Amino acid sequence: MIRKLLVAYDGSPASRAAFDFACDLADRYDADMHVLAVARPPEFGEEVETGAVIRNSTRHYQSLLDELRAQAGGRTIHCEVRVGHPAEVIVLYAEDHAIDHIVIGHRGRGVFERWLLGSVARQVVAYATCAVTVVRPPRA
Repeated sequence: MIRKLLVAYDGSPASRAAFDFACDLADRYDADMHVLAVARPPEFGEEVETGAVIRNSTRHYQSLLDELRAQAGGRTIHCEVRVGHPAEVIVLYAEDHAIDHIVIGHRGRGVFERWLLGSVARQVVAYATCAVTVVRPPRA
């Protein structure tokens, strides 16, 4: 039984597909829906103003979440923006909020990029203590 759903959202086509999928699940199971956006801080050694980057990213994600709220069609969704490494923040949020099911988009990077950079979806699947559904973006 799914009582609480978490959608990881970054505004990409894959995360939009994940949001749509999660809305369908929430309707089917009458589940509470949480939407989480994660602003990633700059890597160490980058010559940028860290605080400004985080503030701008947080504002950007908050505006994306405000758009989702407006499109929720009467459905109550709990939206939040957090700062940190996306996979870690998603897994910890799910644990802290007793989430039953995480829905996350898959960006569809090539094999070499996934090997080199890793995959947030793969890390969430590996470390989450609940069910995880990975949604691929619609094909063009």
